[in-house]
Amino acid sequence: MSLEQWTANGWLSRQAPSPTEVKELLAAATDDLANAQKDLSPGWRFAIAYNAALPLLLGPGAAELSNFLDRCRAKRHDVTYESVDSVSHSEAAELIAAVRELEGLVRAWLRENHPRLSEPA
Repeated sequence: MSLEQWTANGWLSRQAPSPTEVKELLAAATDDLANAQKDLSPGWRFAIAYNAALPLLLGPGAAELSNFLDRCRAKRHDVTYESVDSVSHSEAAELIAAVRELEGLVRAWLRENHPRLSEPA
């Protein structure tokens, strides 16, 4: 189900975030990404990196990345609720790289479309 359908059903409403909210969210994602690279088990690195991904609409230009992150969602569920050992070191590293890519895309989009929001908090 698309976000447009959720909005039409009244389950979501559009709301523009404040610059402070955007900056705080980006700072939290940056912190999570840094923590995901620490010497932790692969499962926790994976879960923390997934948290850094943020629930963003990436648009059609990032369909491959968006699909990858959606596949990671199910694995993050397993790590969180089933077994922290269900993720390999390479899977955690792959997700961390994808989240770095996402962060770059988001920051580039913000610089181009909302320069005030791309400045550090």
